Amino acid sequence: MAPKVLVVLTSFGYIDSAKKETGWYLPEFAHPHEILASKGVEIVTASPKGGVAPLDPASVEQFKSDASSVSFLNTKSALWQQTAKIWSFLGRSEEFDALFYPGGYGPMFDLATNTDSIALIKEFVAAGKPVAAVCHGPIAFTGVKLPDGKPLLAGKKATGFSNAEEESIGLLEHLPFTLENKMKEVGAEYKSTEKVFEPFVVVEDGGKLITGQNPGSSAGVGEALAKAIGV
Repeated sequence: MAPKVLVVLTSFGYIDSAKKETGWYLPEFAHPHEILASKGVEIVTASPKGGVAPLDPASVEQFKSDASSVSFLNTKSALWQQTAKIWSFLGRSEEFDALFYPGGYGPMFDLATNTDSIALIKEFVAAGKPVAAVCHGPIAFTGVKLPDGKPLLAGKKATGFSNAEEESIGLLEHLPFTLENKMKEVGAEYKSTEKVFEPFVVVEDGGKLITGQNPGSSAGVGEALAKAIGV
């Protein structure tokens, strides 16, 4: 039977205060998908609201010269246009080999605190399945507490979109918090590259916790996830 990875996408698509469309970020799903699919992994998608998970139009424009992103955009739209609701996967972790969260600004507004998502991550962690995320995706891990009450990220090396990278984008005033600050707040040993936007991936717990810093880290997260599930 083909290995299966459950990918959770945001349902949040518009930042009112910034008058800006947002969502999930194209290469952060496209690059890991290319790597996993080439190794025979089946991808299943979920989102808080189900249905269409909004794709950040800025990421389509910024990666219009990236062959992997363009191919994914043109041939795999069902993956984000027909997502199932997260709650429908609760109690089903045994059907999957891993859980993955692409980034984009959307997750900062819904997956950071979504109770179904938090329950899903707890279930995968309890089952010993790898959980992975890239860029803003790791925000989904910050609200997760283990059965002993300790945050999932407490004392763990992890990365995600840095404050320095946020400053270069210019949306700071429109965010509820920054990812780096929130990760540190829950006790993560936050790691990042010295140079902004350089690829950087952190693998903890023997592959059970995988985080990537920025869009350029997406392929690296895909490779780490493939290794973690043994494909």
